[in-house]
Amino acid sequence: MLGNGRFEAMCFDGQKWLCHIRGKLRKNVWITAGDIILIGLRDYQDTKADVILKYTPDEARNLKTYGELPESARINENVEEGDMDGDMITVDDYDGSDDDIDDI
Repeated sequence: MLGNGRFEAMCFDGQKWLCHIRGKLRKNVWITAGDIILIGLRDYQDTKADVILKYTPDEARNLKTYGELPESARINENVEEGDMDGDMITVDDYDGSDDDIDDI
């Protein structure tokens, strides 16, 4: 991320683009490193592009099976759709004893 909704994106052919997140996506969709996005190239600027869409992991897997993405494309296949909603909290080292806050 470069700030102000701009970042550098790498295509599967190795070309880098300076991308700008459109206003519609700006505060609604969070783009992180490793996400599969659709960009629109600008006619009047050779090295710049606009982000049109961020694919979900399921959509990216479908694109890979349809042959639209190369076989070398790495998609995070261990993240399920419901894992990111934050509803579940896992505590591993709880021994079941109730500690009084005054004893600490």
